[in-house]
Parts: sequence; structure tokens; C-alpha cells
Amino acid sequence: MSDAVWILGASMTKFMRYPDKDSIDLASEAALAALDDGGVSIFDMGVLAVGTLFEANAMLGQRLQKQIGQTGVPVYNVANACATGATAVRTVLMAIKAGEADMGLAVGVEKMGKAGLLGGAGRSGRDRKVYEPAGRYGSVMSVEGVLGTGTMPGVFAQAGMDYARQHDGVGPKQFAAVAKKNHEHSTLNPLAQYQAAYSLEQVMSAPMVSYPNTVLMCCPTGDGAAAAVLVSDEKLRTLDPEQRRRAVKISASVMATDPWVESGQVQPDVNTVTRNAADQAYEQAGIGPDELDLVELHDCFATAELLHYDNLRLCEPGGAGDFIDSGAPRRDGRRPVNVSGGLISKGHPLGATGVANLYEVATHLRGEAGDRQVEGARVGLTHVVGLGTAAAVHILEK
Repeated sequence: MSDAVWILGASMTKFMRYPDKDSIDLASEAALAALDDGGVSIFDMGVLAVGTLFEANAMLGQRLQKQIGQTGVPVYNVANACATGATAVRTVLMAIKAGEADMGLAVGVEKMGKAGLLGGAGRSGRDRKVYEPAGRYGSVMSVEGVLGTGTMPGVFAQAGMDYARQHDGVGPKQFAAVAKKNHEHSTLNPLAQYQAAYSLEQVMSAPMVSYPNTVLMCCPTGDGAAAAVLVSDEKLRTLDPEQRRRAVKISASVMATDPWVESGQVQPDVNTVTRNAADQAYEQAGIGPDELDLVELHDCFATAELLHYDNLRLCEPGGAGDFIDSGAPRRDGRRPVNVSGGLISKGHPLGATGVANLYEVATHLRGEAGDRQVEGARVGLTHVVGLGTAAAVHILEK
């Protein structure tokens, strides 16, 4: 019997700000919708994993059970930066592969509101008057803003500019074109936080956040949840024909962290970890990047998406500028990327994103994406990366 794992049901809430709903409300909505989508109930689940970052110590999984059904199954509460939702999915997948359950529910949720731009770097410490070595590294002061940066806008801006420095044909217009594309895509997605199109000039002339990323090139903060029901191959064979017809195979599920690289001592490396995860995923699925019909990748900033064209092997090495200029990642291009609107426009409730990406690709593979449908889609890839660093890549097949 195959040890394959399938997505049986999937859902996501609209990403937006919910002043009148808390995390349990949003998680319950997504969880019950995913169960309904899969034609199953909470009593069929053998494991539950819930991912959230802002409430990582709040036992959200057990609190969710009290809303949707306390069945006594194992519950895992996970937090893994922006890869939190993908980690919840992998937790359920590994439990099924281990034979501990034949069906399970993964939920990602975040209640962020107007949280502002996030990062763990903190103040520069330039106002300190006494310089005495302290801490793990014997630092005499914080190096934030002096020697690199740890804030998210700064990290991805510097990574993008470093790529532009190394490769011809990459500059502010190419980065802005990424955001223009994703904003256009979002107009077809009713679940996106923002659904407005902008010209290239509007994107480039918007208020600057961290050069070259303007505010229209940055993902917003917000609230939302997404959920997926996973099922073993053996169990799927016992379900009815309609459930089997709509099931989507998880052909690869890979998570990676940073290997040591020299440049990582100064500036977080957002590239190598994604390359490693992608290469493992292609090998695990037995396919190459040329066989992908669509991709949902982690475009927390426009510079990030352009980098990940290269990191995910969607273009020739160094060819990310030509890739966006050619129109290849547009919905009607040869390799559609972020047809949902991406994080830039769909939104990025941190814990929900990794599951929401899987929902988007699964919806296209089922042929149920409506106006934004990528026609004939049979193979898709999802990618998330959280600073720290954790990267997850999943490959799905119809």
C-alpha cells in the first residue's frame, strides 16, 4: 500500500482585519469549513495540529477543540516564524506517515491587526555610554543598523539589492513589476485582503519603506486562518468516489533550516535555505521545476519574490530579472506565480500563510478557482520562509 498523503479538504477565511473576532473564532471557521469540504467530521480526525505565532504559548489547539469537538486526540501547538502553518501541516503529515493516524486536521491562524513591521532586531543601542562585553557573543553594543540588519524590511531589501548588484537586468522596475503583477492577480481573489490594481508608476512612487521596497511592495499585517484535512492513501481508498476525485496528492513535503554560510554572520541568508528545500522537494516528488503549472511562494516583499524565482529554480541562475520582464510569472504566463495575489496583496497573517498557500494550489488543481483559475493545472508548488530561519516547500499533484 502506498504511503502517500493527500489533502482531502481545505479552506481559508478571507484575510482582513476582524475587530469582532478572536483567533478561536477564525480558526474554528477555517477548521469546520475544511472538514465540510472534505466530507468528514472532527470525529474522523486522529490528530490535530494548530500553528500560531503571536499566541504560541496559549494552548490554542486545545482551545480550538472546545469549539469544534473534544475527542481526546493528540494536539500539537506549533510556532515556526512565517513557516508556522506549513509546520502544522507537516506535523499532521508525519503523524499519518508514522501510522499513528489515518486522517488529521492542520490549522494555521493569526490575529495581528495593525501590528506594524516586524523584526527581532530591536534598538541599535547607540545611546549606551558604557561599553562592556556582555551576552553570548561578547558584544559591547547592538550592531543593528550598524553591521547589517535583522528587521524584515531591511533584510529583504538588502538581499534584493545584493542580487541586483550581482546580476544584470535587475533593478527597481523589476522589483516593482512583481508587486504590480500580484496586485493585479488579487483583483480576481475574493479572499484577498486587498483587491486593487496599481500601475508601475504608482507602485514605484508610493512611500518608501526600505529601498527599493515601497509600501505597495510590502505585505500587509492582518487576521485570518486556513485549514487542511490530510488523509492516508489507504484510508482514501475507502472513501466515496467524489472525495477521491477531489483529493490532491502531497508529492513532496520538505522543511529546511540555514546551513552555515560566511555571509550569514553579518546578514541573514534568505536564499540558501530555500534552494536546499526546493532541491529536496523536486527529488522527493520526482519532478523538475519545468513541470510546475503554478507556484505560491513567499513574497513578503517584492524583492523576496524575485529572489525566489531563482532559488526555486523557476528561471536560469541569475535570470530573475528576465523572468519577470518576460511575463512568465503572470496568471496567463508559462509559470504563474502567486495567482492568489501573494502575501503582498492577499495578506500575511503569519500562522495562516503556510496553510493558505496549500489551499490556493489545491483549489487550482481541483479546477475550482473560478475567475483566477490556471487552466489545466495539474502540478503546483508552495513555499514559505521565516527568518530564523525555517523554509518549507510542498509539491502537490492532481
